[in-house]
Amino acid sequence: MSVKYGLLTLLYQQDNHGYELKVELESLLSIKGKINPGQIYTTLDRLIRDQLVSSAEIDDQERKLYKLEKSGENELKKWLLEPVPYHSTKDDFHFKWSCARKIHFEQEKMMLEQQKAMIMKDVLELTKLKTEFLIQNEEHKYLLINGTLLHLEADLNWISQIENRIRS
Repeated sequence: MSVKYGLLTLLYQQDNHGYELKVELESLLSIKGKINPGQIYTTLDRLIRDQLVSSAEIDDQERKLYKLEKSGENELKKWLLEPVPYHSTKDDFHFKWSCARKIHFEQEKMMLEQQKAMIMKDVLELTKLKTEFLIQNEEHKYLLINGTLLHLEADLNWISQIENRIRS
């Protein structure tokens, strides 16, 4: 997740102030959770430094208004066209499991069972959320949740393959 590109996306739609950008970014991410306000303002400062965003205006409540510059729009469009590689080897659990394998960790089975339990908990929560988004006719959020569920299903299948190989 990139706060930088999230902010550029939101500013592409309209000029805004920091707090509103924070709230909208959290909404855009929907399931990622809360974002630290300091991270928003630090990123905005960097975007201003890099001349992708400006903040010349103050609104009626004396808050800085941030505006997307043409170079920021170009940067956003360039980023949107870049394909995203899937780096499964950099995934935290994959790395942790590789480390466990390297040291012949005696509790590997427990590690796998705990990971499966956590994934199943996430699957249940996300399935409920997916249903709510479907009922609320929030298509893009429904599809994002569905994509996450497919990744979790693949992770469960992968863990099952490991368990089957351990047993044989």
